[in-house]
Amino acid sequence: MSDPITTISELLAPVFAGLNRGDPADPTVRPSDRADAQINGALPLAKRIGSNPRQIAQAVVDSGVLDDVASELEIAGPGFVNVTFSPEFLAAQLGEVSTDDRLGVPAAAPTKTVVIDYSAPNVAKEMHVGHLRTTVIGDALVRMMECLGHHVIRENHIGDWGTPFGMLIEHLVDLGEEQAAQHLSLGDLDGFYREARVKFDGAEAFQDRARERVVLLQGGDEETRRLWSLLVELSTLHFNTVYELLGVRLTDDDLAGESTYQSLMPEVIERLDAAGILTESDGADVVFPSGFTNRDGDPLPLIVQKGAGGFNYATSDLACVIDRVERLDADLMLYVIGAPQQQHLQMVFAVAEMAGWLAPPREAVHVAFGNVLGTDRKMLKSRSGEPLKFAALLDEAIERAGAAIAEKNPDLSDNERAAAAHMIGIGAVKYAELSTDRIKDYVFDWDRMLSFDGNTGPYLQYAHARICSIFRRAGIDRASVRGLPITLDAPQERALALRLLAYPTAIDTTLETYSPHKLCTYVYDLATDFTAFYEHCPVLKADEPLRSSRLALCDLTARTLEHALGLLGIDAPEQM
Repeated sequence: MSDPITTISELLAPVFAGLNRGDPADPTVRPSDRADAQINGALPLAKRIGSNPRQIAQAVVDSGVLDDVASELEIAGPGFVNVTFSPEFLAAQLGEVSTDDRLGVPAAAPTKTVVIDYSAPNVAKEMHVGHLRTTVIGDALVRMMECLGHHVIRENHIGDWGTPFGMLIEHLVDLGEEQAAQHLSLGDLDGFYREARVKFDGAEAFQDRARERVVLLQGGDEETRRLWSLLVELSTLHFNTVYELLGVRLTDDDLAGESTYQSLMPEVIERLDAAGILTESDGADVVFPSGFTNRDGDPLPLIVQKGAGGFNYATSDLACVIDRVERLDADLMLYVIGAPQQQHLQMVFAVAEMAGWLAPPREAVHVAFGNVLGTDRKMLKSRSGEPLKFAALLDEAIERAGAAIAEKNPDLSDNERAAAAHMIGIGAVKYAELSTDRIKDYVFDWDRMLSFDGNTGPYLQYAHARICSIFRRAGIDRASVRGLPITLDAPQERALALRLLAYPTAIDTTLETYSPHKLCTYVYDLATDFTAFYEHCPVLKADEPLRSSRLALCDLTARTLEHALGLLGIDAPEQM
């Protein structure tokens, strides 16, 4: 069971290999606007073996391997083969998918251990809108990888170490633990941080205390560590509140703060030195990875130990690589981090390769993303000019969605409206983020993302709810139509069938480049195809067996919408 395009490719592989004197040759099958699919592999094969592409195309047609799949094969142009799938073949494929809990999505073979680094807020600082993209993209990739059967390890690399903690701990001491805990538990982490910074900047005595506290923290002082742990714990409560509201799969067990890797820092230096790639530059220990230069064309160093002996982000990131490769046995490491960190991460990966820690088939990938902009196309901020707080944004999304639902469906009860508002508001925010090519900046526009028309979360959720309402009106259990014979007479039925069968390929295509917007495009196309089907093909008013056939198509569409939205971390409400 597979996408018809994939099925053709698999059937043609031995045919093309035979024409290529036993060597593999790609049939190059693609969707086509001239037919259901087009075989394009004759042209490059003809060039390779010195043959006529139309003769190769004719040999493909004459092979007979597509006789049970295609109702029509047409040679076009210099050697293309247009393929029209037979209705019987498509119906049989749909029948298999409709009784499959995985909707035709195969498990990966072989499976991998995948570490995904995402979210990464800072202790004693509130999560702001800048954390939206990493958290939502990372969560979607986790869901897709887990769906394929990979062993996924979520790592939330929080900022829980460094010199600012001396200042923060001393501020906590000044306030008293009870008052500090109350302050932080209210979610005003930014206020706590600002107060500490004001004291640090304004009082030399406080600066001295803060610096001494850093020494105690790094030295393992028991009381200092206890106070530090309290700060981490209270901040984590805030993070978890946001994660729960957003519906992402991050827990305390996924925390892997900077503190986790402190014991590995000296080892990083020792192992780089043992590998013969550590050198001194301007008093600092550095590595010069090949291919990196500054604006003047001089070799660019990755500093791993400062002149005063301190470690930095590069040291910590290299320690992460060692830990993830040697302790977690990661085959693939995905770093869902903003695009400005591209050069830094590339240099870290290059140094890890030089040191022998990161060698094929192991792979580290920077899943970069752009910024969230306001409608003025500047960095999205609150009305006060501060970075927009994550929790406040989500609360506003739910509030706005509730108002939209009340206008669209006033008959819903208060509880039903509240539940739908949460699903639609959070879904709208997530979909707006995920439907944009991650590497690009995107404009955060409430009116557009909460619209029930166009490529939006609410439009897709409404398509699912509409299908559920068909079965409610008919008083039919959706499961009862699964496996029933499906006929594809109308062009809209056929288009919907082809889209449904393309679902596994849509997931594969998304994960080829770790780009969730590709799955979003598929889901939107599916909802659009269903809308055309619904408008042109009566369901409940159709006579049997056509009625049952169309109900089966409706059910499979709803299941695919729900499954795909679930991979994006978006709920599919049954009514709205």
